[in-house]
Amino acid sequence: MVHLTGLRGLVVGVANKRSLAWAIAKAADEAGAKLTISYATERFEKNACNLAETLSQTTATVKCDVTDEEDISALADHIAAEHGHIDFLVHAVAFASREAISERFLKTTRNDFAQSLDISSYSLVALARALTPLMERTGGGSILTLSYLGSERVFPHYNVMGVAKAALESTVRYLASDLGPSNIRVNAVSAGPVKTLAASGIPGFSRILQYYRERSPLGRTVDAEEVAAAALFLLGPASKAVTGEVLHVDGGYHIIGM
Repeated sequence: MVHLTGLRGLVVGVANKRSLAWAIAKAADEAGAKLTISYATERFEKNACNLAETLSQTTATVKCDVTDEEDISALADHIAAEHGHIDFLVHAVAFASREAISERFLKTTRNDFAQSLDISSYSLVALARALTPLMERTGGGSILTLSYLGSERVFPHYNVMGVAKAALESTVRYLASDLGPSNIRVNAVSAGPVKTLAASGIPGFSRILQYYRERSPLGRTVDAEEVAAAALFLLGPASKAVTGEVLHVDGGYHIIGM
């Protein structure tokens, strides 16, 4: 078991109990980390607070709209005032409009394209810029984000989100290069399809699950707890020499050609 005892972490993007962000938050709490959880808007506040209360350690909840620089600065200020530093950041934020993932990619509007890349990719840059000074106070830390194989291959009805995830994975590499001298590692988990509420909005998602079961070397899909376990590895001391990586947790599906 990974031990994160004594570490302080921030999980950005907890929306509901079925999200990968929540699975990672629960696993980190069980591993001994003390967390702060952020939610996007007031609409998610009650749910985030209720979830935080179920964790074993006292967990602060803070609003942070990742498209708002003032919100990001306020989040960093809150952590600095309450804890003085942070050891890891989990970025689990992504968005594309329903129209952008249901229509042909060719029909993606300029606004939908910009919005998806802003929320899904640029937000990692903005959060890293605000929070890495708090990691440097204790000699380094770890940043983790979530991706999907749609960044590398075409999946039905993924469309602009695949482009945004490709940008996110490139962002991981450039941030890893920038932050390495500060002993801050930046990695991603590329998770196989998991039955989250967000995934349920993708047309034909059940068909994608079936393809994974039929073609992955392990002959099955993955669950949120398995993704969380891989995330803890990348957040913890066992991966202290790993940075700039995209770790596929998908039962091996990504290696199959046909």
